Amino acid sequence: MAGGPIQATMMTMGLTLADILARAGRLFPEQEIVSRRPDKAIARQRFAQFHDRAHALKAALLRAGLAKGEAVATLMWNNAAHLEAYFGIPLAGGVLLTLNLRLHPDELGYIAGHAGAKTIIVDDILLPLALEIQKRTPIQRIIAVNWNKTVLPASVIDYETFIAGPWDTKIDPIAEGDAAVMCFTSGTTGKPKGVVYSHRAIVLHSFAIALPDVLAISHRSVILPVVPMFHANAWGEPFACAMLGAKLVLPGPHLDAESLLDLCQSERVTMTAGVPTVWLAVIRALDAEPARWPGLKGMRVLVGGSAAPESLLRDIARHGMVPAHGWGMTEMTPVGAIHSFKTKFDAASEDERFRHLSNQGLPLPLVETRIVNDAGEAPWDGKTVGELHVRGPFVAAAYHNQPDAADRWTEDGWFKTGDVAAIDADGYLKLTDRTKDLVKSGGEWISSVDLENAIMGHPAVVEAAVIAVKHPKWDERPLAAVVLKPGQSLDLAVLREFLAPKFPKYWLPDAMVAIDQIPRTATGKFQKSVLRERFKDWSWA
Repeated sequence: MAGGPIQATMMTMGLTLADILARAGRLFPEQEIVSRRPDKAIARQRFAQFHDRAHALKAALLRAGLAKGEAVATLMWNNAAHLEAYFGIPLAGGVLLTLNLRLHPDELGYIAGHAGAKTIIVDDILLPLALEIQKRTPIQRIIAVNWNKTVLPASVIDYETFIAGPWDTKIDPIAEGDAAVMCFTSGTTGKPKGVVYSHRAIVLHSFAIALPDVLAISHRSVILPVVPMFHANAWGEPFACAMLGAKLVLPGPHLDAESLLDLCQSERVTMTAGVPTVWLAVIRALDAEPARWPGLKGMRVLVGGSAAPESLLRDIARHGMVPAHGWGMTEMTPVGAIHSFKTKFDAASEDERFRHLSNQGLPLPLVETRIVNDAGEAPWDGKTVGELHVRGPFVAAAYHNQPDAADRWTEDGWFKTGDVAAIDADGYLKLTDRTKDLVKSGGEWISSVDLENAIMGHPAVVEAAVIAVKHPKWDERPLAAVVLKPGQSLDLAVLREFLAPKFPKYWLPDAMVAIDQIPRTATGKFQKSVLRERFKDWSWA
């Protein structure tokens, strides 16, 4: 008779990016990586080449003296060389630090300095910005990918020359808990905060987003990430595509609507992903020339980064594409939720399905969610709102060298997102606002996001942002800043009449201003702090 408890006897192997790269090169050597160069020419590379070049970069960094856990910055668009850095740097024991090229040099200097980066890999067209950053940081080495074959400054190392030395596929010991990638938050207030992802977190996140009810990535997929590789790792798509052998189409610096649509059609893209502002421009281009891009039918379009208006989701479907909606944060590696319809919605009407699709969806596997307000943990009734808390194996547990931000985590290990949300009985998230963007009027909370999305459904409106403005009687009232379509007009009375069937009367804006454009952060989100400053002295008639 055997005694004692049964013991598990499974192999224990660390989850690292080395495994993903090895799989990509061995199982999918002929799969393509398509890059649009700065001159708009198309460059094609096979996964076998990508595998070898990532190892060559790894070897070159080690020869150059890269220390374990040292950050290596990139200042690059979405292209094949950037993908090589995604793997080559972590495989050398370094930490990939993607710099958001849309930020001011002072802010980029702060980020690179805070991370302690000594090396930066840069696209040649961004070399002037890299030299500006170097003046503000401890960066000692600039390596340029010379797409245009120009003469580089003597102080700059040519990327091809740098990786040309000997290499092999031997990997120095990497633990799954080692730092692999560092991204900085894109908050609209305060200094950016560094989030460090472990190898394990990235591998688990790649598995999660590839699942059928999430992004449904397979080796048959053709993925075009419009969301930049320099922001939140292009939502993790490059890692998942390498793991599953999916074809990657990388648009380089050409993100205008026509260039994106041309590339989607020519490469037969099956899924693309980006922020709402990108898709608003794409819809305008499709409306202007509806017969120009017939090959987009059935392409899945993921909208994230900020809440998608229902009208935008309908417009995507109107052009024969399949809208998808999600939510995430840099602190979540970064995808947190993706909308997928449970079977109970199979018989729902089209209107019901679009209304529900405007929710942010179900949390990814392994991610837990809860809503907390002054009364404690809120019920999942779809109505009670509070701050959204999350936790899971690819959710950050701290910021890099920012002990003053420890209050973003609860004592029992939940991350406080700063998003105001409700969760319904089926587990679907509905984000209503950021805590700092809520309007408190007469003691009642008003969601600026819900108002914005409704306003953008008006046929005269391109975009809208709603902010709180001080009011002598009600504390705050909502002001709507709208960008109108060319040749269109709109006044407050007509706007309020349009919104009245959707909201309580006290939610309706008491003021509206037409503006040329809505200020944005470097990642394309509405920068309401600029609007609040602009209209801080608003006088109520």
